[in-house]
Amino acid sequence: MMNEPLTLRIGQACLEVVEGDIVSQQVDAIVNAANEQLLQGGGVCGAIFRAAGAAELQRACDAVAPCPTGEARITPGFALPARYIIHAVGPIFDHYAPSEADRLLISAYRASLALARQYGLQSIAFPSIATGIYGFPVTRAAPLVLQTLIDDLHTHQAPGLVRMVLWRDTFPVYRDVFTHMQSERKLNGG
Repeated sequence: MMNEPLTLRIGQACLEVVEGDIVSQQVDAIVNAANEQLLQGGGVCGAIFRAAGAAELQRACDAVAPCPTGEARITPGFALPARYIIHAVGPIFDHYAPSEADRLLISAYRASLALARQYGLQSIAFPSIATGIYGFPVTRAAPLVLQTLIDDLHTHQAPGLVRMVLWRDTFPVYRDVFTHMQSERKLNGG
C-alpha cells in the first residue's frame, strides 16, 4: 500500500513528497542520481537508463560527461514520460568530511534546479540522491534536501512543481522530517 503524498505550497510553487517510481513520473524532468562519468549504474540510475533506452541515453550522457560531484547535466528523456533527465552527482559519503559531503549534496540539488529554470521547465522529480550505494545516511540527507528545496522555491518560485519521489524504505524518513518541518513552520509563523 502506497503512503499518502505530502504537499507544501510555497507562494505559487509546490513541493511534494511521494512514494513511487521516478521513471513513471509525468513531469518535465526527472533527476538521475548519477556518477561522475554519467555511466549506467545500479539503483535509480540503472532503472532510469533501462526505462529511457540505455544505448541512446548513454550516447547523450557521453556527450556531456564528465559531471563533477555537486554539479548536474541535462539530456533528453528519450522513452521516458519526462522530456528531460537531469543527471546530478551526489557525494560518496565516506570520501568526504561530513560537512563537505553536506555541501556537495546540497549543491547537486541546487544545480539541478538551476538547470530546470535555465530550460524553462515547470516540473521536476528528484530521487533521494546519494543515499543508496553512495552511502549518504538518509536521516542526514532528508532535512538538508527538504530545506534546500524549500529555500530554493522561496527564492525562485520555479519550477512550479518540485517532487521528491522516494522508495518505500526512504519515504518514511522524508515524511517524518517533512511533517516536523511543517509543524515548526506553523509554530514559528512561517
